[in-house]
Amino acid sequence: MRKYLKIVDIHRATKSQRFANTFLDGIFVQFAYYAMIFIFSLIYAIIYGKSITDDLLENDSSLSFYSMLIYFVFYLGYFILMEYYFGKTLAKFITGTSVISIDGNKPTIGQIIGRTFSRLVPFDALSFLGENGWHDSWSDTRVIHTKNYETERQAKSEIESIGTKEIA
Repeated sequence: MRKYLKIVDIHRATKSQRFANTFLDGIFVQFAYYAMIFIFSLIYAIIYGKSITDDLLENDSSLSFYSMLIYFVFYLGYFILMEYYFGKTLAKFITGTSVISIDGNKPTIGQIIGRTFSRLVPFDALSFLGENGWHDSWSDTRVIHTKNYETERQAKSEIESIGTKEIA
């Protein structure tokens, strides 16, 4: 079990920030997915001289399955890569929030993967009507207001360092 820091909980993102993150990330994922499909289709048309959909429909009637599979991988990749490498998604950059482990450290890759797959549970979004959402609780992470958290953490660090003397 991880050590739980009260400072993490004090600076949790508000429900309106969480809603904005969900809404904006949904838009970003959709936009990026369709942009990627458009670019891929354009390259395919240039190389082969015909539409990829025409080619797929002629050879395979399960186009929607492959489309959903690609979207699923893209969705998971977006959250895993953004939250692991940056500690935030595009929406979290806008709302000034970030993902942090409950012990105050950067989340591990395991925590991020757990968070991301927990989002796939039906009604996960409704779990935020309570205290913490499932994808936060199950992965021991929180979404915090970054600026407030960092300011308080720095202030506490400076207070703890008062009276200490560096020896060269």
